[in-house]
Amino acid sequence: MDLTLPESGWTVRLVALGIITTLGASVPVGFSIGVINAPSEYIKQWSNGTVGRRYDVQLSDGALSALIAAIVSIALIGGVIGSLGGAYLADKYGRKKSFLFCALLLTGGSVCFLSCRIAESVELLLLGRLLVGQAAGLTTSVIPMYLAEASPVKLRGAMGVLCPLGLTIGVVVGQVASLEQVLGTEAHWHYALSCVAVLNFIAYGFYFWIPESPKYLYSVKGDQIGSLRAIRKLFGRHAIGDDYIKLQMECANGPNGASPMDDGQPQAARSLWSVLRDPALTLPLVLVCALQGGQQLSGINAIFFYSVSIFESVGFSSTAAKFANLGVGCLNLVASLPAPLLMARCNRRFLSLLSCSSCAVILFILTMSIYFIDSISWFSHLCIGSMLLYIIFYQFGLGPIPFFIGTELFELGPRPTAMALGSLSSWGCNFIVGMAFPSLQHAWGAFVFLPFSITCAVLTVLVRYYLPETRGKEISDVAEKVSRGFRSTVNN
Repeated sequence: MDLTLPESGWTVRLVALGIITTLGASVPVGFSIGVINAPSEYIKQWSNGTVGRRYDVQLSDGALSALIAAIVSIALIGGVIGSLGGAYLADKYGRKKSFLFCALLLTGGSVCFLSCRIAESVELLLLGRLLVGQAAGLTTSVIPMYLAEASPVKLRGAMGVLCPLGLTIGVVVGQVASLEQVLGTEAHWHYALSCVAVLNFIAYGFYFWIPESPKYLYSVKGDQIGSLRAIRKLFGRHAIGDDYIKLQMECANGPNGASPMDDGQPQAARSLWSVLRDPALTLPLVLVCALQGGQQLSGINAIFFYSVSIFESVGFSSTAAKFANLGVGCLNLVASLPAPLLMARCNRRFLSLLSCSSCAVILFILTMSIYFIDSISWFSHLCIGSMLLYIIFYQFGLGPIPFFIGTELFELGPRPTAMALGSLSSWGCNFIVGMAFPSLQHAWGAFVFLPFSITCAVLTVLVRYYLPETRGKEISDVAEKVSRGFRSTVNN
């Protein structure tokens, strides 16, 4: 059998675990995503001068643009690497140590950023971006799983959504820190990139105070006593009575030496190949990868990329448009704040269907309004309205749910591998959008948003027919519903 956590409400330790992991890893990762864009011109000038002084090479415009693209995109490559390593680290060393490793990678990246100007080294800047990218991939694959496993069923979604909420907060804080009025200047841009390391000390300072995932200790490590200590640390000393502890110890030390696990054995970690080959896991794996990858292919990053030009088209100055873009980021944050309450109160299927279908329609309207913006004057305001509505509906479901839905579709054995593959899909699609969007925008113009609209429409169909409701459900029951692949019936 699997460990069932007590149906407790919020406790001080449970709330603290959410805050510590969010501030110690999720917010710094979001910060690293949001901080790089504004000072990119200063980074470009410094990189050009540094390469010239160190290597006596004068970079052409094309070579310099390629170097800056590498500096920005290498974090996405790091995200792919971190995602692939997430399953191994989570099973081998545990969820708690994986969280610590996230913080160490972020600190290492910050040290590289802080040192690159002193050392006159573009290589250190690239290494720093690679390290924070690896931390990002590891964070998105491990932290939602850690929080969901430490939560009772009714709070699983509310805790799992803290990771994307932290990312959103971090992006906005990063955008603020990189403003010229703050640290985004020629002299201080490296401080903007590195100052997030301050938050990592939250991870270090409270590391020994937070417990390991009780389910990991119980079902993977076979440590019943350790899991019960973790439960009592999270939910109080009387969360599980002494009779239950005595029963578990008797089972663990019974005549056959069997522990109270599935089939008398701890649930073994599943390899990547075994997960991919298991037909019972095909549909949930498709759902996790499609939702996480589709989240990036839904156009959220493209919206932020395009928003400055949209604001300029309605008469904003360049500076005002950048501040308006920051306002869009703040709206994204405000729209994400109710997510824990929504996940606790509303069904996942309903929110996902509402979000995906609405985003598909809104992106189509945005495409048409941009295409006709020069012909019909008020279409510029329709563009802005569509963009703001898109962000709001995105945060209803498409933004938060993909991050943790894998924890509610997969049982403990294959869960780390599935979460890692979902994170890999997310960072891989993010890389594709980052590399392809500027070229497609130049070639297709306004119609560059149509593929994003189509992606949201496809996700709507996938969710409608194949995503079971997971809120308040036992994972074994959910897994059974999707075990027949695309022949599964999930609506009953």
